[in-house]
Amino acid sequence: MRARYGVPLSLAAVGAAGVAYAAGFEVRSFRLRRVTVPVLPHGMRPLRVLQVSDIHMVGGQRKKQRWLQSLAGLRPDFVVNTGDNLSDPDGVPETLDALGPLMEFPGAYVFGSNDYYGPRLRNPARYLVEKVQGRHGLNGNAPVVGAVHNPWEDLRDAFDAAGWVNLSNARGRLKLEGAEIALTGLDDPHIKRDRYAEVAGGPESDADLSLAVVHAPYLRALDAFTADRYPLILAGHTHGGQLCVPFYGALVTNCDIDTQRVKGLSTHTADGHTSYLHVSAGCGTNRYTPVRFACPPEATLLTLTPRG
Repeated sequence: MRARYGVPLSLAAVGAAGVAYAAGFEVRSFRLRRVTVPVLPHGMRPLRVLQVSDIHMVGGQRKKQRWLQSLAGLRPDFVVNTGDNLSDPDGVPETLDALGPLMEFPGAYVFGSNDYYGPRLRNPARYLVEKVQGRHGLNGNAPVVGAVHNPWEDLRDAFDAAGWVNLSNARGRLKLEGAEIALTGLDDPHIKRDRYAEVAGGPESDADLSLAVVHAPYLRALDAFTADRYPLILAGHTHGGQLCVPFYGALVTNCDIDTQRVKGLSTHTADGHTSYLHVSAGCGTNRYTPVRFACPPEATLLTLTPRG
């Protein structure tokens, strides 16, 4: 019996252990990524930017709430929230409680599809199938008829009341001590809400620094920002691949960016220009797939320094 059933039983045990680890430990193993990006003018003091993304808050996620609250101890110069705060229509109060200490700092935000609409139960294997088919998730399509409406207006009102700048197809500014930051943002390309024509024109010459912000790093958005010569683009959405292969990396990105740039700092080139790109792996998951493997949940502290 051992010879006949030993290998299948061993594989099943390994698989069960992997699922238990992914769902019980890694999904709550919050990390802080630290990166340095040389994008400031010469002589300007370094700036510390905290990026939070893809919180996907569900009721009862106390550890995630406490961890997000603790990030205020980093004392960033400003905060950028790159969307998908919700994964539960009732999650707004807990999201705002988690972000409350961070909302004491200057900040800006864009929304993602899960801020607007509740998630649907999907077979995770469909992401691989859609990648092979070239569909890349929704790939810029509007949500299905009957999608659950999330109370994103309540999030917007609270963020606005805290002084955070709404960058949904909009421009805005943050005035810091000794610096003025211009920001240009897009609404979520994943559900075809991006309108680049409304914000086109490139960086603002009278600002110390101009940044670009979008939830989902679709190539059309990255190309537009880069062609307009933004030095740094911040995005989220990908979850870093969420279920990755150790020593290999992500299998999917849920958009049309390549897997090599699914998370962390990289570059993007378009029309002969190159921008830095930072994609956050986020700190949450869709409520129907609450697992992570070889891809811990994260936030990022970006230290912006003068160009060399």
